[in-house]
Amino acid sequence: MRFFYCIITLLLLALMALFTSCEKDDAGGEFYNVAVPIVKPIEEFRAMVKISEPRSITEAGKIYTYGDYVFINDDQKGVHIIDNTDHRNPVKIKFLEIPLNTDIAVKDNMLFANSAMDLVVFDLGDMNNIKEEGRMKNVFPNHNSRIPANATFVDSDNFNSETEVVMGYLMETRKIEMANEAVWGDAFFSNSDANSAGGSGTGGSLARFNINEDYLYVVDQNKLSVFNIAGLRNPELIKSEWVGRDIETIFYKENHLYLGSSSGMYIYSLEDPAAPQLKSMFSHILGCDPVVVKDDIAYVTIRGGNACGQEWSQLDVIDVADKSNPQLMKSYEMENPYGLGVKDDWLFVCDGTAGLKIYDTKNTPNLELTDHFQDINTYDVIPLEEVLLMVGDNTLFQYTYKGNEVNLLSSFSLN
Repeated sequence: MRFFYCIITLLLLALMALFTSCEKDDAGGEFYNVAVPIVKPIEEFRAMVKISEPRSITEAGKIYTYGDYVFINDDQKGVHIIDNTDHRNPVKIKFLEIPLNTDIAVKDNMLFANSAMDLVVFDLGDMNNIKEEGRMKNVFPNHNSRIPANATFVDSDNFNSETEVVMGYLMETRKIEMANEAVWGDAFFSNSDANSAGGSGTGGSLARFNINEDYLYVVDQNKLSVFNIAGLRNPELIKSEWVGRDIETIFYKENHLYLGSSSGMYIYSLEDPAAPQLKSMFSHILGCDPVVVKDDIAYVTIRGGNACGQEWSQLDVIDVADKSNPQLMKSYEMENPYGLGVKDDWLFVCDGTAGLKIYDTKNTPNLELTDHFQDINTYDVIPLEEVLLMVGDNTLFQYTYKGNEVNLLSSFSLN
């Protein structure tokens, strides 16, 4: 019996020693995912802009139209230009290599595009001979390459913002004391009642660029910047002012700008187009937030279930007749909505993997779901006069309006 107790005692001592060694191993700190910047010298980065022949798309982003052309962003890589003269048979014609690009806008054949911290200008007067006409350097100081969602910290000790550009991140697992605290947020990045004004083109609801007359308005994650583009080739930054946190989209309607953010919608008056004035801020649940407006009604999709905020997603219908006091009228449950568009009595909602949903708005705020194109992953739409453009699954879809029906006209693979 004494022998048995000795064996038990030795086993207990061995287990205690094992646990003690584990605690000592953990004493140095816990392990976390750390994002390490991948950098490129600024001058090399700026020399990367090229006009190239058509290629397959990697990740379809925002959509824009100008004349007979459709522009589709290849996220962070550049812009695909498509001749859409024949809606049944679109043709790729060029690819603009623009590193860290997410958004464009076009006026009078001049294309404006972000490239990290710079605004780059292209002349589209001859589509067979597109030229880079100019560059405004360092006008977007809040730009950042997108920090990976699973990163807890960012190690920027060896990054020099004066001489380098962050092109991406390498993920490493480190103890916490080896990392620097993360700074979150994407800097940028994306007729009808689509997102256009004056003699410019038309962008989707996810855009961060918008042109009205001689002014280009740009939002980053917390600021609204105003450029005078009357000179086209020589834009001038007039002002850049703080708006709020997590600004995501911008939409123009009847002399007002509607800014979508993760926490609400901001309304700015353009009574003086060079100096937008804040009229109000409408708060909603946390979530990614594009907005479109028709008459006195704003439609806002709020996507949750990610870094945007809450777990649920919804479509809000808001009365904006009084720009100083917008009022929520009704909300509708959604799956995972992205962009949306409105034309006549139709509201088009890209509900992500749940497909394209079409609502009758005649009895707003009581919306009626009249059609649902399922089995497609939808991203953004632009309702034009004759066709509806939609991008999703690296495909450009085009739909026609016939009476009270919306029918698929063509689908064009961007791969």
